[in-house]
Amino acid sequence: MKESLELMKNKALMAITQAENLEQLEGIRVQFLSKKGEVSLLMGTLRDLPMEERPSFGAEVNLLKASIEEALYDKKQILEEQALAAILEKEKIDVTLPGYQFYQGAIHPLNQVIEDVEDLFVGLGYEVAEGPELENDHYNFEMMNLDKEHPARAMQDSFYTDENHLLRTHTSPVQARTMLEKKGKPLRIICPGKVYRRDDDDPTHSHQFTQIEGLVIDEHITFANLKDALLTMVRHLFGHDRIIRLRPSYFPFTEPSVEVDVSYQKKDGTLGWIEVLGAGRVHPRVLEMGGYDPKKFQGFAFGVGVERIAILKYKIDDIRHFYLNDIRFLSQFKGVNR
Repeated sequence: MKESLELMKNKALMAITQAENLEQLEGIRVQFLSKKGEVSLLMGTLRDLPMEERPSFGAEVNLLKASIEEALYDKKQILEEQALAAILEKEKIDVTLPGYQFYQGAIHPLNQVIEDVEDLFVGLGYEVAEGPELENDHYNFEMMNLDKEHPARAMQDSFYTDENHLLRTHTSPVQARTMLEKKGKPLRIICPGKVYRRDDDDPTHSHQFTQIEGLVIDEHITFANLKDALLTMVRHLFGHDRIIRLRPSYFPFTEPSVEVDVSYQKKDGTLGWIEVLGAGRVHPRVLEMGGYDPKKFQGFAFGVGVERIAILKYKIDDIRHFYLNDIRFLSQFKGVNR
């Protein structure tokens, strides 16, 4: 029996030595070491041997298998090196040719604005909060003091998936969710994200746009705190020479509410104003629904359209440029200082 094992070993090693490529080598492996290969068939003859001979025969077969595997591995390394050498021999590289050009991308202008505002407010102690874009009517409207029959809903009722769910019309539901999570503790957050609502079809409006809202709740918060935060943001975005003007307005979730205008210099040198955002003191009912005692806590909130900031900051004439992925437009924002 040992002689047959030795013969098989020599046969396998000879075949491995004579193999000229990896395909032939794989065939030899299958012939001897696969489940139906010659070595495996030898193990099947164990049951025909006397009990006392089986252990030694099994050990001999395992040694045979190990020898073939080692020879296959060594030969494979040689053949792979030969194959690589043949490829390198055929291939020629002209080192005088210019190298590949790798073009550096740029952060999208809307993301530049978002990151810029985030950096500012995180430095002021705010947290960045996020929430789902497919939102529950309860968080999107009712917790913002817009009940089912509120007339102000008419401007925002837009993209519903069912009776109680819609694509959020502002990032205010993130504020509502965060208030409930904080369970009556002071908070400072900004909420950037996409929002969706029916809007005018013109170069300055879109059915999808991006907002950044801010919310501060604590004891002894006054309107002066709101004005300071707004002026800080405006001067950070548009320059330290800008001033703001607050005009009375109405939002269901703030009381009192204001529209915020930013100053600019006209061509004739006179002062002009551009509306950029809305803000106000948090309505007592909103505080109460969020788990805060309105007799103890006060707050302020503001919301600004990222596209509006980018249009003014970069002097862009059409909001649709932001969504067309035109490389000619986007490449202009490489290296723009935020």
